[in-house]
Amino acid sequence: TSVLLFFPSTSKDLSELMKEATKEVHEQAENTPFMKNFQKGQVSLHEFKLVTASLYFIYSALEEEIERNKNNPVYAPVYFPVELHRKAALEEDLEYFYGSNWREEIPCPEATQKYVDRLHYVGKNHPELLVAHAYTRYLGDLSGGQVLKKIAQKALQLPSTGEGLAFFTFDGVSNATKFKQLYRSRMNALEMDLATKRRVLEEAKKAFLLNIQVFEALQELVLKRKENGHPGQPKVELRTRSVNKSHEHGPAPGKESERTKKRHTNMIPTTPLVRWILALSFLATTVAVGLFAM
Repeated sequence: TSVLLFFPSTSKDLSELMKEATKEVHEQAENTPFMKNFQKGQVSLHEFKLVTASLYFIYSALEEEIERNKNNPVYAPVYFPVELHRKAALEEDLEYFYGSNWREEIPCPEATQKYVDRLHYVGKNHPELLVAHAYTRYLGDLSGGQVLKKIAQKALQLPSTGEGLAFFTFDGVSNATKFKQLYRSRMNALEMDLATKRRVLEEAKKAFLLNIQVFEALQELVLKRKENGHPGQPKVELRTRSVNKSHEHGPAPGKESERTKKRHTNMIPTTPLVRWILALSFLATTVAVGLFAM
């Protein structure tokens, strides 16, 4: 019902209505300690990897449903696979962080699965609502991506060549501002009656709430890991690319140099409270910074 409060006129464009409908929750996200911590570079490798894994499941589902509806007039005008799709980029990042067997390594928390299930349900049964999920995720990531990329690169000491950060790199978009203008104009041209617009706005808010639930689930994963006595770092350390392909994924964990061990250890928060805040910070910032720039 709160979404309807942001629906004062049928003459407003859908993109404008979308921004107004999510304004309140966006402002809440902006003022959370999560985003502030990330902006300070307080993020660990373990949390970053967990988030990347969840995003992989989310984008796999989203893009599967987009492909299903790419010729459907309720979505076709905003079909930009070359410019926006993230699944392939996330696969590249996950292989970098986890190794070639990353598919067997990454977790899919219940909250992430709930998000995935919603995307499939929408794509199969109410494809007109798919635009809400696409707009919330893609334009958010495109808007805040470069800022987050620089922060993560510095905080995690990732290679300057961009390994581990493909998710934030939109090679198909040469000018983000102009592309977002094109995307909004295409979205505004979608034929929707008043009732459908309201449902799209409600779905946009639901998408945001599903993201929040993913944050909370990641928090639980990190806390359980700590309670079970596991170290903050995952068993497979950050990969280091080299010219010699036989060492493409860096040294074996047991043979890691003392300098590298010390560097990774210094990135790990020392208390559960700090750790779960950081786990949430990445995704909260991904959504909040992105929506702010929409």
